[in-house]
Amino acid sequence: MRAVVVYESMYGNTHQVADAIGAGLRTAFDVSVVPVSEVSPAVLADADLVVVGGPTHAHGMSRAGTRKSAVQAADKPVSGVKLEPDALGPGLREWFGSLGRYSVKAAAFDTRMHGPAALTGRASKGVTRLLRAHGFDVVAEPESFLVTRQERLEPEETTRARDWGTKLAAGIAVS
Repeated sequence: MRAVVVYESMYGNTHQVADAIGAGLRTAFDVSVVPVSEVSPAVLADADLVVVGGPTHAHGMSRAGTRKSAVQAADKPVSGVKLEPDALGPGLREWFGSLGRYSVKAAAFDTRMHGPAALTGRASKGVTRLLRAHGFDVVAEPESFLVTRQERLEPEETTRARDWGTKLAAGIAVS
């Protein structure tokens, strides 16, 4: 069985989470972890599971303006964060805008600030909605992985992401 993890990442946190989810999925799948800028129909062809995630910006999925603001924040001397190579490129929102219909199992995740989701927002809710709109069979509740105010993953979040990927793989393998 084949799984594809599609991610958008600004500062590397969502990339790290995507890699960890991919490691967990490898218990039952041949896995490709791919930035959204490199996803083509060929990448999704023959996938049995597609897991999609991105950072939470302004309570939801990123937009061109929020990505530009993130780049400007990273450019400040005191930021201490490094941008991913395709940070200003198209994000998940634009990818979904060009995506056809897929009748494949799917799941969604995001990275967001530590705090109640009602205050921080959750990009994974929008990702889940768009997955369903494109015909995907969403097989898990959206999952959030937390970052600090300093834009670093909370301790143990990559372990939790790997465990979530393992649990997801086990659930799919039995169905």
